[in-house]
Amino acid sequence: MRPDDPAAALAALLELMVRLRDPQQGCPWDRAQDFQSIAPYTIEEAYEVRAAIERGDPHALRAELGDLLFQVVFHARLAEERGWFDFAAVAAGVHAKLVRRHPHLFDTEATPGSAAEQSRRWEDLKALERAGDANGDASALADVALALPALMRAGKLGRRAGRVGFDWAEPQAVRAKVLEELGELDAALGASGGTADAHVREEFGDLLFALANWGRHLGIDPEEALRGANAKFERRFRHMEASAAQLSAPLGQLSAAQWEALWCAAKGEP
Repeated sequence: MRPDDPAAALAALLELMVRLRDPQQGCPWDRAQDFQSIAPYTIEEAYEVRAAIERGDPHALRAELGDLLFQVVFHARLAEERGWFDFAAVAAGVHAKLVRRHPHLFDTEATPGSAAEQSRRWEDLKALERAGDANGDASALADVALALPALMRAGKLGRRAGRVGFDWAEPQAVRAKVLEELGELDAALGASGGTADAHVREEFGDLLFALANWGRHLGIDPEEALRGANAKFERRFRHMEASAAQLSAPLGQLSAAQWEALWCAAKGEP
């Protein structure tokens, strides 16, 4: 098999998947899997792709894309065994959808427009497809995947609702909503005596939802912003740990003033 022959490489991968799932001579682990059992691996592999991209590691990216492709092949094989569809149908379906959603490339009467305009048209076409599917969910919120990270899903739900007019007019209005939700959280905490009961959790969730939508209005991806904050905290905390180790100071025995001094020093690092 030539390494630069994508058709042959994909055919070999599909044949390998059949062998792994062979009822008599296949791999016991692969034979035991179903959609539910491998779904967590599919999500994990997508995150591994993201991590390789963030590290700027092309070799890891190639490997992780292969792992993600294997997940697609695995799901398609499971579906084929049930008589639902096969990998070819998956590939043909996404090809047809991409052609349909790029009329500026395949329709001589359509104009290209900017990237932002194309994004809006993409969403418009998706809405038309949902509306035209008699057996589907015609809601403006349809297809916002439940498996998305909750913060990312909050922003996407807000965008979908905004496309049909249910939205704040400008960022300051969302800021006011954030402060309103913070006040309601404080009130719930007061009523509960400071314990995290169901009402407190509900109000905390409302505050997070409002913050996610404030970020959307400011042009900030809340998931990306939180990822950046996580990375910054981890970087600074590790610096504090290293500094404490150099002083032979056990972390658990540091005073509040010592923690503050280490934190301020860590903040000064790039």
